[in-house]
Amino acid sequence: MIKSFKDLVVWQKSFNLVQDVYAATEQLPQSELYGLSSQIRRSAVSIPSNIAEGSKRSTSKDYIQFLRVAYGSSAELETQLLLAKALYNIEVDDPLGLVEEIQKMLQSLITKLITKT
Repeated sequence: MIKSFKDLVVWQKSFNLVQDVYAATEQLPQSELYGLSSQIRRSAVSIPSNIAEGSKRSTSKDYIQFLRVAYGSSAELETQLLLAKALYNIEVDDPLGLVEEIQKMLQSLITKLITKT
């Protein structure tokens, strides 16, 4: 039974993704500290944060909206990781795989919540 957002597998995976992303961005040059590195980290943090915030909202409609924001942040993160790979040849295949998995889980959760309302 789900008692907290922390019980959601999608939140757990996105929480782990943030840690993977922080490790990956350590490989970026210092010149990207306030650029791409910062943006990648913010996008990653946005995913579990929006899942958590949405779960505490009073209506399913609000929850769905926050899950959609998390989904959008995952697409933003995917793009930024691909840019980091293209520009600096850093290894991001594992985080990208996790992003895709999280996207599928978010879409499934959104669909379930929509059909319940």
